[in-house]
Amino acid sequence: MENKYLNEAIIGNRVMIATYTRKGELQRIYFPSKDNRQYLNFFKTGVKVNNSDLIYLDNDINNKYIQYYDIDTNILNTEITNTYFNLKILQTDFIITKENVLVKRYTFMNESKIDLDLSFYIHSELLSNQNNMVSSKIVDNGMIQYAHDFMVSTFAKENKIFKHQINGSKENIKRGEIYDKDYIGMSKDTSIAYDLGILKPGEKKKIDICMLITENMNISKIEDEIDRITKLDLNKEYSNLKTYWRKYVKTHNGLNIKEPKNSYEEKIYEIYKRSILLFPLLTNPETGGVIASPEIDEERTQCGRYAYCWPRDAVFITKAMDILKMNKETEKFYKNFCKKTQSKNGMWEQRFYTDGKLAPSWGYQIDETASVVYGVYEHFLATNNDKFLKDTLPMCEKAVDFLKKYVKDWLNIDGKDKIDVVQEEIEKSMGSKGHKYHVSYDLWEMCEGIHLYSLASIYSAFETMLKIYRKISSFENNRLKEEKVQKNEKEIEKILAELKKYINSNLYDEDKKSYVRNVEDKKMDISILGAVTPFNVFKPKEKKIQNTVERINLSLRTYTGGYRRFEQDNYRNGNPWPIANLWMTLYYLETGEKKKAKETFDFVIKTCGKHYFLGEQVDNNTLEPNWVIGLGWSHAMFIIVLEKLMK
Repeated sequence: MENKYLNEAIIGNRVMIATYTRKGELQRIYFPSKDNRQYLNFFKTGVKVNNSDLIYLDNDINNKYIQYYDIDTNILNTEITNTYFNLKILQTDFIITKENVLVKRYTFMNESKIDLDLSFYIHSELLSNQNNMVSSKIVDNGMIQYAHDFMVSTFAKENKIFKHQINGSKENIKRGEIYDKDYIGMSKDTSIAYDLGILKPGEKKKIDICMLITENMNISKIEDEIDRITKLDLNKEYSNLKTYWRKYVKTHNGLNIKEPKNSYEEKIYEIYKRSILLFPLLTNPETGGVIASPEIDEERTQCGRYAYCWPRDAVFITKAMDILKMNKETEKFYKNFCKKTQSKNGMWEQRFYTDGKLAPSWGYQIDETASVVYGVYEHFLATNNDKFLKDTLPMCEKAVDFLKKYVKDWLNIDGKDKIDVVQEEIEKSMGSKGHKYHVSYDLWEMCEGIHLYSLASIYSAFETMLKIYRKISSFENNRLKEEKVQKNEKEIEKILAELKKYINSNLYDEDKKSYVRNVEDKKMDISILGAVTPFNVFKPKEKKIQNTVERINLSLRTYTGGYRRFEQDNYRNGNPWPIANLWMTLYYLETGEKKKAKETFDFVIKTCGKHYFLGEQVDNNTLEPNWVIGLGWSHAMFIIVLEKLMK
């Protein structure tokens, strides 16, 4: 598969997501979930004008591009002007709300003074392997590319194809020459062409291309499906879709932001609305699972992939969703996805598919488990739903029981009045290096050890459990349950005191006069701020915290005003992360330093993408997103910061 690292535009519906380059090239289609099964190796479109070679719409020296969304929608427009022929093409891409159909509408406008003889070409290659070999079949108005368990049908609504090639068109299609006598063949790539005829000066012509994805089915049934789709009124579908997304934005304007008064406010407003439009594209509507971002690296050439659900990321995304009044989606995440994915011992693994199945992982992260407990109570605060708290109580208790065992094992702290020496020896004899439980990776998934952020998340989970117990004041006159809760509260309170003592003794460097990220390398790390916000281990104006923030500014702030994650960060060249800047903004809002908060926030505003998407990283030279565009965690932090800014 070709490397396609930058998804610069994203569209979708409840079950399908598609991503594009800034020149309108379709890069990916995921269906029937946003994280599992991507079909395209490439999907190229082009036009042959008069006797020219094929002019690829996404890549020609004479092409100029303008790309934009229909206002407040997930409908994407790419204007392509070929300056040699003065041919303007408006490509409009949208996914129908209640169909697994991507519509690609092309409108051709002759802005020259001569007649243009047009033909339109599609060259599509699907991903294929020995266990799922792809073949192709030509139909009157397009092609069906199929394997054992899926079909991708690409066809025109009204036009018939006039030539095709199933095998070996990669070279000759560049000249606009395709021909094949066979209507069916064993090839993963197929080319088709439509004759659009003469386009006179000032004239317009349109062709609607539909891409239907289904399971493999009886041939007559798929032909019936294609016929059904061709009968849809696509103008009506387009109009309904605009109405749907615009209503969605209005419904979820949870911060009640008004129309902007200047260009600065307008940019904030557009990122805000794009966040509202992005979150449903990342979410599994059945389980509530949320992917970190649309996929960018299926072959894992630069990373371990992104289109999975990390419980930690999803906790912050759902917190933002609650702010945007997407409360039902958040509740589904905790009551469905989290319950489904919790291990018997109470923990959550690193990441999952959004249907709840375990995804490829490479290590344990204790903050994944602690964050879910924290997130449960945050959702309660947003909804004041006592029933939700009671429904998730057993899940949280299991998680906290695991966390208690973990900190006792690794930190040698215990909330019991008496230490069971025999049990302690048994536990120390088990597992790696005398520990019963695996040591945790940090939240960046790069360093194993005892980390301040991880301990802060555990601290918060314990405090959260106490808050949950206090809110659920009655256990239906269940004396045994009441006694168990009281015993658990007492144990948690003792562990909390010991945990904070451990942090101050082992994660504060007296020489640096600051907290450090772990007990080994003692580097400065933006995640140290997690001990202040959101986990509230320390108050923002404590002297030790202020000293730490000063060192963060000295070691992590770049010349552009962007913040790196940690010292000597070399992942993707160690660029600034919007998350890091937004974390600093949250800290400064906690201390009331509004000027500094605005400075750190402004970096995020000025470095957003073309369509107001936030990336994982920003190129420090170009100040543009350069990795994982449309990262859910970045957008979530933006919404969380924006809420605090408006208070």
